[in-house]
Amino acid sequence: MSPSNGTSTDPSGPTSTAIPRYARRSGRVGRTLVSGAVAALLLAGCAQGDGSAPESPSATGSPAPAPSATTATTAAGTLLVADFGSDTVTFVDPRRGPLGSVEVGTAPYGLAVGADGPAWVATAEGVAVVDTRTRERLALIPYETGTGPVSTGEYRGGGMGIALSPDGERVYVGVNVPGGNGVLEVIDTESREVTGTVPVGRRPFDVDVSRDGSEVYTTNHDSFDVTVVATDSLAARRVEVAPHGTEGGLGSWLKPHYTVVRPSDGKLLLPFEGERLVVVDPRSGRSEILPMTADTHQHGAVITPDGTLLVVGTGPIDPAEDEGPSLTVRTSDGAERVYPLAGAHEDVAVSRDGRTAYVTGGFTRDGYWNGITVVDLPTGDTRRLAAGDRPLGIAVLSPDRTA
Repeated sequence: MSPSNGTSTDPSGPTSTAIPRYARRSGRVGRTLVSGAVAALLLAGCAQGDGSAPESPSATGSPAPAPSATTATTAAGTLLVADFGSDTVTFVDPRRGPLGSVEVGTAPYGLAVGADGPAWVATAEGVAVVDTRTRERLALIPYETGTGPVSTGEYRGGGMGIALSPDGERVYVGVNVPGGNGVLEVIDTESREVTGTVPVGRRPFDVDVSRDGSEVYTTNHDSFDVTVVATDSLAARRVEVAPHGTEGGLGSWLKPHYTVVRPSDGKLLLPFEGERLVVVDPRSGRSEILPMTADTHQHGAVITPDGTLLVVGTGPIDPAEDEGPSLTVRTSDGAERVYPLAGAHEDVAVSRDGRTAYVTGGFTRDGYWNGITVVDLPTGDTRRLAAGDRPLGIAVLSPDRTA
């Protein structure tokens, strides 16, 4: 995100951070995981919870000690989170909490999980390959791009967004280069080597792939754009995405963060501030702007096969007129329900049955906490779950994985 002018809060606590705005917004309006269960629940008129989060001693302090993973079984539905505040990923039982952690490299950000078991984790040092069955790191693939000394924190160099090709043969990782434009690096999953690099925009927060694998999209936070990359030739073109304009440059808060690819037509959906949903045709570069209702600064997003969009609201830019943290659930017809959350959050994943959302408390800025908010989508009820150290990226593991 953009440079901080905000007020820090205790990283272990549930309070949210009030995010000051760079300038007034003008014209105030506006990963595929599960089946149509979410949409059916919303259209059935589910009740919205009050957003309260039951406290758990281990969820608001240091991460709870994790049991040894040497004899563990990783069941379907287990969560995997990237511990941005440490050098590990943590396996999390969605009912009981942490199961065990694996060292992957400094400040892991995003992660992607293959159907055959490996997880690919973007760290400050390289892309780590983790066997989710044996819970061990298999490799650390260094970046070809120079990113300076290995460091931590919001502006650290190294991998950010990461995605797998539909056939599982390539990994695409957005590499942040402090002070300059980023790079998309292409990794062959069999050889575990970088096979191509493509210049993209500044700070590639997110990486997504078209359903047919023909294009990759990097969402470049600090340059107000998406880079569209053809996977056969690695030819790239820029599409500006700036519904609030680009005034303020690097100091602006009103930038793109995360993108999803709409299953029905391959268009890109980018939420802004709980006010606007930008729908981008990656082929023509044309955009349509639709209204949203959460009125809060938004980060992580995920979409289901039936087009239900879930978006994480991190908190207000201007506490005098903006709303607090939330989870927006938007059906394909544009109907929205907004579930309040206690404290800042970053990213979101959905259970395979579509009934539960898991929202990470890591957050890229101050105000993070060491856990996940579990949201029951039929009712809006929430509970807190201890999970790692400043967890950012999250995935739900699908097949049983036995160590």
